[in-house]
Amino acid sequence: MRTGRVERVTKETKVLVELDLDGGPVTVSTGVGFYDHMLHQLGRHGGIGMNIAVEGDLHIDAHHTLEDTAIGLGDAFAEAAGDKIGVRRFGHAIVPLDEVLVQAVVDLSGRPYCVHEEPAGLAPLIGPAYPTSMTRHIWESFAHHARITLHVTVQRAARPGAQPDAHHVVEAQFKAVARALRDAIRIEGTDVPSTKGIL
Repeated sequence: MRTGRVERVTKETKVLVELDLDGGPVTVSTGVGFYDHMLHQLGRHGGIGMNIAVEGDLHIDAHHTLEDTAIGLGDAFAEAAGDKIGVRRFGHAIVPLDEVLVQAVVDLSGRPYCVHEEPAGLAPLIGPAYPTSMTRHIWESFAHHARITLHVTVQRAARPGAQPDAHHVVEAQFKAVARALRDAIRIEGTDVPSTKGIL
């Protein structure tokens, strides 16, 4: 069973994350509608069973809720991945969403690192409560706590005569990361895929 469960309580948020890397239903409630939609994409396209329930200080803003959810998600992923015996380890995906094209590359390396590139000039908010400036921080927080190397690159986002569609740019990132994770966690062997013998 490749499952992880994390409860994280601070003065700012109360986070519950339950993951099953081998699939299952996806339920998400963070209080930030667009973030719920993105995390549902992560579970659905990643083939990851997911139950996320968050109570945050949204009367202040969404920052703590988004950040702490990503931290809990990363911690639960690391727990579910365990010793990583038999996993493919490396994952890669290129995902289009209309005019947007995103590449995501994952290494279940045990070494936290994140590279994130997206176009400047995105609308500051998607919906009433998701700040687009937080997307980078979400990936950094997740990668650090999941102990993975993650590269997310928006390769194309142009719309002739208009600024990039922030919804498409962010959603394509979540779908690309989901597919890359699905590739990386796939079981294809019987040992740890590293010359070190450990990940």
